[in-house]
Amino acid sequence: MKQWLKALTVLVVMAWSAPSMAWWWSPSDYADTRYPIVLVHGMFGFDSVAGVDYWYGVAEDLRREGADVYTTQVPALDSTIARGEALLPQIASIAAIHGRVNLVGHSHGGPTARYVARVRPDLVASVTTVGSPHKGSPVADLIYGSPAESLAASLGNALGSLIDLLSGGGYNQDLRSSLYSLTTQGSAEFNRFAPAGMPASSCGEGAYAANGVRFYSWGGTGVLTNILDPSDALLGTTSLAFGFSANDGLVGRCSNHFGKVIRDNYFMNHLDEVNQALGLHSLFETDPKTVFRQQANRLKNAGL
Repeated sequence: MKQWLKALTVLVVMAWSAPSMAWWWSPSDYADTRYPIVLVHGMFGFDSVAGVDYWYGVAEDLRREGADVYTTQVPALDSTIARGEALLPQIASIAAIHGRVNLVGHSHGGPTARYVARVRPDLVASVTTVGSPHKGSPVADLIYGSPAESLAASLGNALGSLIDLLSGGGYNQDLRSSLYSLTTQGSAEFNRFAPAGMPASSCGEGAYAANGVRFYSWGGTGVLTNILDPSDALLGTTSLAFGFSANDGLVGRCSNHFGKVIRDNYFMNHLDEVNQALGLHSLFETDPKTVFRQQANRLKNAGL
């Protein structure tokens, strides 16, 4: 009799707790977008080197929340159009399976994604840019055409080639073309080719959609954000090119505007925006992974 009562008690407890247990163990669908999220890296970028991802922990976090995520690889250093052409066949292959894609580009990856949306809008559901210099960067303006350009190109191409070798990209590197694309003049030329989503005013928002593609952006205005992050010193140096204008070390606050501006002043520097280096970011700002997660949910709720 006692055994029977014990068995009955166990069954009752299991029945009562089953809904909460199912919720606890079921995978989340918070980031379960209709179309996959495709990540596009920036200048000196890669998919993964020595086990370290460019999008540090971002893809894994999105997948845990239900998203299909692809990481792409394009030349670490080349013009926006050359990078876009390298990205295009990768997007076509993914879209052949899923119909369309949600592109997310960091830094130079933003204009690179915009190129694909310009030439093949049928493949793209949305473009989200993160810390992208849509109107150029004073850092590129300072280096391009200066006496230091030749030395910078030699060192930059060597570093880009090493990154490409370690990440298995197989691309030639061209720092000079990268720099020109990111100058004020080069960016203006590209914006005339791909104007969709670009703000008409100096620091406003752009069109939220064009040709069936939605547009979003966010960026940071922090520079020295974590005393343990050695990359902060480099970004602190490059930020001097902006004078007193708000920037993330490489990109100005207004230059990161594209489409619907989610926020343009996170206390994040250029590398914090993709959760680098190794997840070191300000303890007093939103975790970068959370921002990506929220954007995926935003895309999901928009039917994308």
